Amino acid sequence: MTLRASTFLGVVVVAGLALSACKASPPAYQPPDRHKKPEPAQAAIANMQMAIEYMRLNNLEQARDRIERALGEAPENASVQETAGLVYERLNETSKAKRAFSTAARLGKQDPSIQNSYAGFLCRTGKAPEGEKLFLEVARNPIYQTPEVAVLNAGVCVGSAGDVVDAERYFKRALVMKPNMPEALLELGNLSYGRGDYKQSVDYVVRYLAVNPASPEVLWLGFRAEHKLGDNTAAAAYGRRIETDFGDSQQAQMLRAGLDQ
Repeated sequence: MTLRASTFLGVVVVAGLALSACKASPPAYQPPDRHKKPEPAQAAIANMQMAIEYMRLNNLEQARDRIERALGEAPENASVQETAGLVYERLNETSKAKRAFSTAARLGKQDPSIQNSYAGFLCRTGKAPEGEKLFLEVARNPIYQTPEVAVLNAGVCVGSAGDVVDAERYFKRALVMKPNMPEALLELGNLSYGRGDYKQSVDYVVRYLAVNPASPEVLWLGFRAEHKLGDNTAAAAYGRRIETDFGDSQQAQMLRAGLDQ
């Protein structure tokens, strides 16, 4: 099983980074003073948000420029440091990413979302035991609103290190915490496929699609599992849904290339 960065970002936590930087209620509106420069903290948040947007656009040089401005303006802001870690990681500048993530974790030790992000970085850089431990601490934090995400992340983390037994245990635990959680169902389906239990893999796909919108990943899993079971009619049905609903996806490209692994 491979480590997916999207999972470790707390299921699109990047979208929440800008919000985590300023959780207080907004002040009453005041007309902007065009001749007054923004305060460093405000400028840092604006630059951080722009860095996030540039990351979404895969414009990493502009993301670097903006986050480095933010670091100069507010180096003690945990969310700025966290975003810097994400930018530097995307740029494959691991030492800078490590420094930024560890600083974010130190500054934001009371913020479980930042700890969740740091745990993901630990797992992605070969420190699965430390990442697993931190994910479980996040899951136990009473102010963290999605503990099932942290438990799922712990499963992805240990699975990436080859421990599929504990990975399955964590995925099932996440599913108990949030029945029909799509990410947990997909992970369990992939584990079943990986050990050759194609019938169970299909069962997870069916359960997923009964209560969640389709995704190219789950349809691809269904296509491959049904193909392995020899049910070409069912496999073709999944294939048609991939082509129809997700024609630009990587899964559609693999389908056209005749891949099923």
